[in-house]
Amino acid sequence: MDGGYVWFVGIDWATDAHQVCTIDRDCQIVDERAVEHSGLGISQFVDWLSELVEGDASRVAIAIETPRGAVVESLAERGFDVYSINPKQLDRFRDRHTVAGAKDDRRDAFVLADSLRTDQACFRLVRIGDPLIVELRELARVDDDLRGELNRLTNRLREQLHRYFPQMLKICPGAGERWFWDLLHVVPRPSSVSQVRSKQVEGVLKSHRIRRITAKEILEQLRTPPLRVAPGTVEAATAHIELLLPRLDLVHRQRVSCGRRIDALLGQLGLPEPESPEKTEHRDVDILQSLPGVGRVVCATVFAEAALAASGTRLPCVQGTRGDRSGDQADGQTRQEG
Repeated sequence: MDGGYVWFVGIDWATDAHQVCTIDRDCQIVDERAVEHSGLGISQFVDWLSELVEGDASRVAIAIETPRGAVVESLAERGFDVYSINPKQLDRFRDRHTVAGAKDDRRDAFVLADSLRTDQACFRLVRIGDPLIVELRELARVDDDLRGELNRLTNRLREQLHRYFPQMLKICPGAGERWFWDLLHVVPRPSSVSQVRSKQVEGVLKSHRIRRITAKEILEQLRTPPLRVAPGTVEAATAHIELLLPRLDLVHRQRVSCGRRIDALLGQLGLPEPESPEKTEHRDVDILQSLPGVGRVVCATVFAEAALAASGTRLPCVQGTRGDRSGDQADGQTRQEG
């Protein structure tokens, strides 16, 4: 236990209101309250805590499960030491006080405060990161979500084409390129192939600068005998595709925009500090980008998530958690909790 702390605060994070429990060195409850998740509610709580410690933020330690959010940031900005812990580790500490499995916000807040009092080494000190790193981390995660959404939509498009128009998949097996989506607007079904002119296909290829295949080759492939399917299959599949194509285009444009913002942030992180132009604080960005095979997404993810993992210091936990490795798993779950 750190001898410098006089009070220990446990915050059971919630959506609408956070349950708070404050105890002293002897584990006596000083105060219990519910803090509304609003600007006024959090501000009033921080003000009350400042009055309790008489303006000396170093006298209180605060425990919470999530390492970020408005509560954490408000407390850290006022100089309070905020510690986070893996929820699985907290489950083990909860067993010290009760074996009941029911959720109890007041008990969880007390367990957080008491565990920080006795096992501070199991907690991670939270530090507010560089604003650019915070934004880069968020954009890297958004890009990952957009990539997953794009893959799901592309798989659905491929599945529908396989039902009635497999000739299209011979042209673009992945079905994940924008020029291919534009071609589907020109040739939505096998029956429309005979009405398509070579210049229309050439226009699509030219607008996207596609040179690996010609309009003649595309038309020859599309004019092969079509599948025989049940009545209504073509109509159903094309209706589905008509809804998929705008969504594919939207997600693709969002990912391109997200990528540009990531590039801009990486460029800013690589700039030297104004005070010392010859020295670059975030020079690791340039090193990562210079490695073969490391692109924008890998660089942004590694740099942002590594910064999050290194934002706090946590010593090995040995007291009261014998045989438990969930504290060591906190680093692996940083992205989920963050």
